[in-house]
Amino acid sequence: MNTMDPFEVRMQFLSLLRKLNATQQSIQKVVSYALKYFSRCGEDLWDCIVEECQKGTVNHRINVLYFLDSLCEAAAVARVHALESSGGAGNMGGGGAGSAAGAGASKQYMSFYVDFVARDLEKIVEYVVPQGRQGLPNFTSTKQILESWRSKRVIDPQKVDDAMAILAARQSSLDDPSSSTSASVAVSASLSRNDIFKRIEEDRERHKRLRERRWVQPALPSAFPPFAAASATSDMGTSGADYAVSLTDEHNLALDIEFENEWDATSDWNEDDEEAAGEELELVRRGRGVGGAAGEEPMDLS
Repeated sequence: MNTMDPFEVRMQFLSLLRKLNATQQSIQKVVSYALKYFSRCGEDLWDCIVEECQKGTVNHRINVLYFLDSLCEAAAVARVHALESSGGAGNMGGGGAGSAAGAGASKQYMSFYVDFVARDLEKIVEYVVPQGRQGLPNFTSTKQILESWRSKRVIDPQKVDDAMAILAARQSSLDDPSSSTSASVAVSASLSRNDIFKRIEEDRERHKRLRERRWVQPALPSAFPPFAAASATSDMGTSGADYAVSLTDEHNLALDIEFENEWDATSDWNEDDEEAAGEELELVRRGRGVGGAAGEEPMDLS
């Protein structure tokens, strides 16, 4: 079977990127290609992504950002599979050569493209939402993606906050009454009627996908739950300890995310809560007062 050299991989990836649109079929095709050639050409492919963010049209740049969103999600799943595979290799290897191979695999595929996204996040946001009214169509969608990454801990929340600060600066410049409106006229003139309707349809598709994914929690290694960490450590030696730590971190992260999402959805303590608590307390007191009477059943407080 013939294999492509790095130059051919890069050129074909650029071709796929330039044909990218808002449909999941198009996005998943590019995601699969990027993951397939990550071990051989990951840095080169990432340079292609940044280049398209910089040189593409405003509509194309937001497509690239949504592609990065799907790429990070797919990278998380691939990372879990790599961890499980490396764990299995370590167990079969009896802590020897198989264990070392498993540790190497887990390190090689620890983050896929997520580290690249985190490293260049501010640069990407600056490209996707350029200065002035030219970047206004991408402002809301970019903010939604960043908030999703922060809530799911896809990217370090501090790095996301730094990128959000760039968006805040962009918004402040747009709110400045002294800013010129010539950029707005130029953007309107550069967009044809068909381009405007195409953007509306693509935004509808993207927002639908984003709403569907808001409730999804990060993928977890299923083969080795947290209580198996000690067993993995004893069976796999030093690499097993590293693998167990990775699994524990994954599960703790998911619990943190789930708790924070529930916490954000919970309203502040108010008078209604005090009234409800008082009523429940009164019911408990009444139940205790009559609890010893003959034929009285325990009060259901559920």
